[in-house]
Amino acid sequence: MSLSLAAAAAQAPIYWQDLGLKPYLFQIGGFELRWYSLAYLAGIVLGYWHLTRMMKAPGSPLAQRHADDLFFYCTLGIILGGRLGYALFYSPDFYLIKHPGELIKLWEGGMSFHGGILGVLLAITWVSWRGGLSFLRVCDYIATCVPFGMLFGRLANFINGELWGRVAGPNVPWAMVFPDAPGTLPRHPSQLYEAGIEGLLLILVMLYLFWRTRARWRPGLLVGVFALGIAAGRFTVEYFREPDAQLSEFARTTGLSMGQWLTIPLALVGLFFVVRSLIKPPLGSAAKTPQ
Repeated sequence: MSLSLAAAAAQAPIYWQDLGLKPYLFQIGGFELRWYSLAYLAGIVLGYWHLTRMMKAPGSPLAQRHADDLFFYCTLGIILGGRLGYALFYSPDFYLIKHPGELIKLWEGGMSFHGGILGVLLAITWVSWRGGLSFLRVCDYIATCVPFGMLFGRLANFINGELWGRVAGPNVPWAMVFPDAPGTLPRHPSQLYEAGIEGLLLILVMLYLFWRTRARWRPGLLVGVFALGIAAGRFTVEYFREPDAQLSEFARTTGLSMGQWLTIPLALVGLFFVVRSLIKPPLGSAAKTPQ
């Protein structure tokens, strides 16, 4: 009898609400300082700090004033691009036709990584053009810093109890029951999978390539590895992540989720830049930093 009870307890899923997590750090009246907002802030600030460290290494393609401009314009690109990308890729009928006013409600969630990337690319294009900088080399430096934001963002998704995974089998002891998920069934904590793969793992890979190899002397290599890493990680995790409700039929019809379809061009772009960077000769160590 005791053995059967122990076995049943071992197979019992983890209930997210039992973890004592709250979506906000503190409340003052009607104001909430939410972890999701802090995750964006932490990712941007840590990325900026690391960018300034990278610029002190030989051959930086940008100066401090360019980094300051990138900090401002990339922040705008992440927020505006992420929100508009979510509206366009995942819920165009709701946000663009029926309820366009909902676009400004950033605190209610709904941000697209691919839209954020497009916004950041526009920001880099603008700053590079104004400063006469190498667009591709600036992308290399920014790509090295992006995984910090990916890590914090996915951890915030988990703390919010959102973007839960698919229903898990009985042999997944870390499966969780999320309170807002349909059916009160144990599911994969896919937010943590993404935090581990697209965040922590990619941070280690990018930092190693930048600081321990001569990757920064091969324009396009770092951004190519980043794109391939994100695409491979996202494509894999999507098998464990529950598709957005409005796109579940799309996933069943096409065999792949919207997130997986969007990673295919990203992977092709990454592969192109990796191959290109390895074919072309590397830059010399005499590359100068702009004043």
